[in-house]
Amino acid sequence: MADIARYPLVRHLRGSTTAYVEHVRRGRTVRAGVGASFWFRPLSAVLNEVPADDRELPLLFHARTSDFQDVTVQATVTYRFADPATAAGRIDFSIDPDTGRWRATPLDQVAGLLTETAQQYAIDLLAGDDLTAATAGGVGPVRDVIAAGLGADQRLAETGIAVVGVRVVAVRPEPEVEKALRTPTRELVQQEADKATFERRAIAVERERAIGENELQTKIELARREEQLVAQRGANARREAEEAAAAGAISTEAEARRKVTLAEARAEEVRLAGAARGDAETAHVAAYRDLPEGVLLGLALKELAGNLPKIDTLVLTPDMLTKALAKFGGEAR
Repeated sequence: MADIARYPLVRHLRGSTTAYVEHVRRGRTVRAGVGASFWFRPLSAVLNEVPADDRELPLLFHARTSDFQDVTVQATVTYRFADPATAAGRIDFSIDPDTGRWRATPLDQVAGLLTETAQQYAIDLLAGDDLTAATAGGVGPVRDVIAAGLGADQRLAETGIAVVGVRVVAVRPEPEVEKALRTPTRELVQQEADKATFERRAIAVERERAIGENELQTKIELARREEQLVAQRGANARREAEEAAAAGAISTEAEARRKVTLAEARAEEVRLAGAARGDAETAHVAAYRDLPEGVLLGLALKELAGNLPKIDTLVLTPDMLTKALAKFGGEAR
């Protein structure tokens, strides 16, 4: 909006760098340009102010597909006034010389023109497709047809309006229809999820079965090895018993042989001792055989005296001596 300073009989206008200002007096353009600043008489001046910057126009409209389904198109059109002088001649951009405000609503008029034109191209496109094709195709076809249509529109060119860009945010059906359209895909996704869950459970069951089989095989292997261990222990026990028995038999046989040998040695010793004693007695007897009787008697007395108990005191009476002498004398004769 232009800044207008009020003075008696005259006014001063100061524009901006984003606004094209035109001063018309008596049907002729006196001053025009962007960022203009000038004095004017309010009673004879006609002022037009056209925006020179880019403008954003949000669009939200409905269209019907070939299968009679309603879709909502949400888009944004960026435009600018490429020829402000032409636009000022086609649309009322006049401003109040006292306040600097537009007398009419030119931007609303431009917005209506752009909206209806864009709707026309989008509706023509969507009317030739069914709902599935319209939603599956995305926003690209709608954006392209709107941009191409607005760029080639003759009325916009004659009005001095240039479309800078078009953005289509969404092409959406009614909520109930959109939910119905999502249902098959949702069900398919759910089926895939259920399939994945079942497969995961099947894999888990298979793994549990494999683990169970491995545990069973391990138990069987342990039992078999335990059986082998018991058999080996029995064989070892039998071998130990057999070895012990064999060792005992060898020991017993050795002991018996030792005892036999010892008994034979003792018997031989006794026999040799007996033989030696016999030989000694024989020699002894042979030594005494040729001796006189007196000598033998003396030796006998000596042997007797050696075997008698020790006598400390001997008392001889006449009776004992007489009998002994008489006996000795008788034997001597």
